[in-house]
Amino acid sequence: MHKARDIIGLPVIEIEKGEQTGSVKDFLLNNNWEIQAIILEGKRWFSSTRIVDWKNIISFGKDAVTIQNEEVIQQLDDVSNQFHPLYDGEKKILGLPILTVNGHELGMVDDVYFGGKLGRKIIGYELTDGLISDIQDGKKWMPAPIQITVGKDAIIVPVQSEQDLEDS
Repeated sequence: MHKARDIIGLPVIEIEKGEQTGSVKDFLLNNNWEIQAIILEGKRWFSSTRIVDWKNIISFGKDAVTIQNEEVIQQLDDVSNQFHPLYDGEKKILGLPILTVNGHELGMVDDVYFGGKLGRKIIGYELTDGLISDIQDGKKWMPAPIQITVGKDAIIVPVQSEQDLEDS
């Protein structure tokens, strides 16, 4: 199991040249709650968004993400209609409240977990109730439910999700 926040900021290294092509700025999630791509933080100021599709990532470790070469980097002009950025942008997931269908707030998304060696599927969420609550009670972990609706202002989950909350 991997925590998305641990990968943000890692250098992206192409193994053919041993050169850094950027660093991980964010993740793009598709509508099936799978990581579709990583967004690169580049050295250029006014350029379109550069991404690496998840299938083109060789590996990621605690110190770097590796790709074959610079040719796997794509330009993406508009992410707003196709994907959900995890940390940045209008449709970002971070900070959205998670509500049950009966209107009970479970917390706000603070991070996501995905599974396997290069697993793409989101398998759980780290939830926060705010800094003071986190210090006093700790954060919560919620396994990803089968049914989930992502809206502009909230993420809606089944009532059962409240019983699945664990201390993180």
